[in-house]
Amino acid sequence: MPYVSAKNPAVLLALSVLLLGAGCGKPEQPAAPAAVPVRTTVVTEGPATPPLEYTGVVAARDELRLSFKVGGVVQRVTVREGDHVRKGQVLAQLDPTEIGAQVDQAAQLASKAERDRQRGEALYADQVIPLEQLQNLRTQAEVAASQLRAARFNRQYAVIWAPADGVVLRRTVEERELAAPGQVMLVVGRADSGFVVRFAVADRDVVRLQRGATLQVRLDAWPDQMFAAEVRQIAGAADLASGLFEIEATLAPTSQPLATGLVGRVRLSPPDSGPRLAYVPIGAVLEGHDDQARVFVADGDIARRRDVQVAFITADSVALRGGVKPGEKVIAVGAPYVEDGGRIAIAP
Repeated sequence: MPYVSAKNPAVLLALSVLLLGAGCGKPEQPAAPAAVPVRTTVVTEGPATPPLEYTGVVAARDELRLSFKVGGVVQRVTVREGDHVRKGQVLAQLDPTEIGAQVDQAAQLASKAERDRQRGEALYADQVIPLEQLQNLRTQAEVAASQLRAARFNRQYAVIWAPADGVVLRRTVEERELAAPGQVMLVVGRADSGFVVRFAVADRDVVRLQRGATLQVRLDAWPDQMFAAEVRQIAGAADLASGLFEIEATLAPTSQPLATGLVGRVRLSPPDSGPRLAYVPIGAVLEGHDDQARVFVADGDIARRRDVQVAFITADSVALRGGVKPGEKVIAVGAPYVEDGGRIAIAP
């Protein structure tokens, strides 16, 4: 190998150039931030007033509160809560001993009064007694006959019959208990009268309701099904205890086995006419403060921040004033993880 002198200037210059070129490579570029996976939804529009939503309870439209006309000892009760009954079926009965004795006593008094009247008619015809005495005998006979009819009527209502087909909703008495006259023994819901939903509203909302208004009812028993109802009755005055107005709406016929006591949400949607607002899902609204908030709009694969004003919130959406327009796409899932101007990947 030939010897190269380190003192040779040309050799030193060549080595310097080679070493400098080896140490000056192109610097590495930083990696672009990954796109944030999100899901979007289209901005819709709806009424500028919020819907009315209240909790309601289903009940039979006609609830029959059955009782005895007279008091006495309950001899038997043939049904329990939940039993289906047929029209004319015996549901409860008092011990007939006392009421039977009253009927027999009234019958004997009526028979005696009638005999006295007939005897008085004969005596008056023979001019033995005056007309006034005969009239008194006639009155006594009529009173005794009326008392007999009343006793027989009371005996008839010492038994409770089912006035119509239905279901026993409540039973408040047991056998051998003492029942007072007019005390409710059984409550029966008529099967042929349908069902209603009852709820109460505040004074600011009762003015928005009117007879015939259509409601939507979602029952907890069938959360995926919507039932239709029509306002049938609106209380003319507020309840003194709660300050609310009682509302009753008739449920449309359905194949579902409705029952008294089912609970659900009653919703009255505002009319479609009038001013309109933009509606977005609740998950799309971020950093809310008072009525100010923000959303992110998908501009291709870029997220754009928009400041919005919240009008009101419903069960599943938020109504907005300004900031977005119907038809635009807002980020509904993943919005907290994106930034203004950041890249996004829209999931199908």
